[in-house]
Amino acid sequence: MNQDKALVVFSGGQDSTTCLFWAIERFAHVEAVTFDYGQRHRLEIECAQEIAKELGIHHHILDMSLLNQLASNALTRDEIKIEEGENGELPSTFVPGRNLLFLSFAGVLASQIGAKHLVTGVCETDFSGYPDCRDMFVKSLNVTLNLSMDQSFVIHTPLMWMNKAQTWELADQLGVFEFVREKTLTCYNGIIADGCGECPACQLRKRGLEGYLHAKSMAKHL
Repeated sequence: MNQDKALVVFSGGQDSTTCLFWAIERFAHVEAVTFDYGQRHRLEIECAQEIAKELGIHHHILDMSLLNQLASNALTRDEIKIEEGENGELPSTFVPGRNLLFLSFAGVLASQIGAKHLVTGVCETDFSGYPDCRDMFVKSLNVTLNLSMDQSFVIHTPLMWMNKAQTWELADQLGVFEFVREKTLTCYNGIIADGCGECPACQLRKRGLEGYLHAKSMAKHL
């Protein structure tokens, strides 16, 4: 186990919760940070708080309400419909600058608590068309953070090249499959666990879950 301290960018969703367990397995001391940017459902923050409390993880909540003022989209405005992007357009749930700001402020917090490692659940395989979930962006920001603060941060992206089925598999390998399935909030409509089943986030999560369970079942019969 690495004796360094790690800080996990944590929303209480499937991906970040899986990353939290991934970090707990690898680092001697883990803390989590959640950003309050006036997101569509306050339940997201409450869910993150409950998980952190249950796991005994020191949990920071940072006020990022300025992002809500600047970014008008389906995650910050109830009147904007949740829609997937078409013809190369970004989905209505894309929050401009979100991961740029989140990781930057996580870097500032990490420097204050003595954490060298930053962990985030961004993913280029099932990234919903978000440009700030790409590997190139994360690598670029890693260099920028280190230069800006004269630090040696390492940004870890355990899910970067995984699809949702593989993310479920990782949770299973970590021994937390049921925990992630029952206690995380992915749904854009604010329903914990399997969610509403209709929004893009729920559909992606459901397809991944069904794909993993099918593959696991097939493997048992080989």
